[in-house]
Amino acid sequence: MKAYYIFLLLIGFTFNRVNAQTSGNKTTYLYSTKMELHKKWPNNRTINLVFHGHSVPTGYFETPHVNTLGSYPQITLKNVKKIFPYAVVNSITTSIGGEQSEQGSNRFGKEVLTHRPDVLFIDYALNDRGIGLERAKIAWEKMIQEAMANGTKIILMTPTPDLKEDILSASSELAKHSSQIRLLAQKYQIGLVDSYRLFQEIAKTEDLKDYMAQSNHINEEGHEVVANAILDFFSLESK
Repeated sequence: MKAYYIFLLLIGFTFNRVNAQTSGNKTTYLYSTKMELHKKWPNNRTINLVFHGHSVPTGYFETPHVNTLGSYPQITLKNVKKIFPYAVVNSITTSIGGEQSEQGSNRFGKEVLTHRPDVLFIDYALNDRGIGLERAKIAWEKMIQEAMANGTKIILMTPTPDLKEDILSASSELAKHSSQIRLLAQKYQIGLVDSYRLFQEIAKTEDLKDYMAQSNHINEEGHEVVANAILDFFSLESK
């Protein structure tokens, strides 16, 4: 009965296939990837989820401590495996602590696309404050265009919090970078995980310190928030 239910859901995805190829809708955007994840041996293949960015996806909590298994790339791997028990999935981090998007774009071809990502996550906004919106936009678009030319599904990430900024202020630097990232996702019709907006909602009723390992790094609870948002893209249920 469970297999039949999943079959019906996948049939439902076929009716949205055109939309899935041209839109960042969470239900349909990863249609082709979910079809591959659902296959059993010997018809399956390895699916690579690649996380590119700075210290947060790398797993830095309270620097220099690195909690790899508590970071959202690895929590995502665990979550995806719960949905797709027959899948062979790699969670690969090409992120580097302290890096900004210009640096990440310079090594993109040799160190990111070489992993042949099925799904690529880009998370650089925290560090892009140092280079500004214009330079960051150029670097993000360069990576987006290269990945799209490679046939890769892309999910952009707005930043996680920095307690040194007021997350509820529309004039903060992270708010401005978040707005730019949303516009890029819309322009290229690719995926978006709006971490910043999620933490803004949390900040209205809770103390963000409960989600932070240090002022600019989320703790495991914070990583769970991000991973749960990513999981929406892999769900078999319509939302």
